[in-house]
Amino acid sequence: QVQLQESGPGLVKPSQTLALACTVSGGSITTRHHAWSWIRQSPGKALEWMGVIGNDDRIWFNPSLKSRTSISRDTSKNQFSLELSSVTPEDTALYYCARTEVNIDGNPLYRFVSWGQGTQVTVSS
Repeated sequence: QVQLQESGPGLVKPSQTLALACTVSGGSITTRHHAWSWIRQSPGKALEWMGVIGNDDRIWFNPSLKSRTSISRDTSKNQFSLELSSVTPEDTALYYCARTEVNIDGNPLYRFVSWGQGTQVTVSS
């Protein structure tokens, strides 16, 4: 059973860069059958998909966040990571990593089959 676990600081100051990691166990992030997403939920708002990294390191971003978002993976650690720059209090949210279905071409289908438990990030001075 594939499990995901987010990690990172719970408090980030405005204008700094938020950095989170997702460690995957029970499966490899190099699989061609899935991609790996970051999703967040701010208080009182709907889930917001942020971006996804595929098996060949192709990355798709939410256009509204693309200019501030970086996603990468470390296959030696079976981890993938998120960086969000120039954060503001509006970036305060529960951040999730998720295993994502892909089609035969490796493109994400935005169906999330496994989720981490989420990690709370607060942006405050």
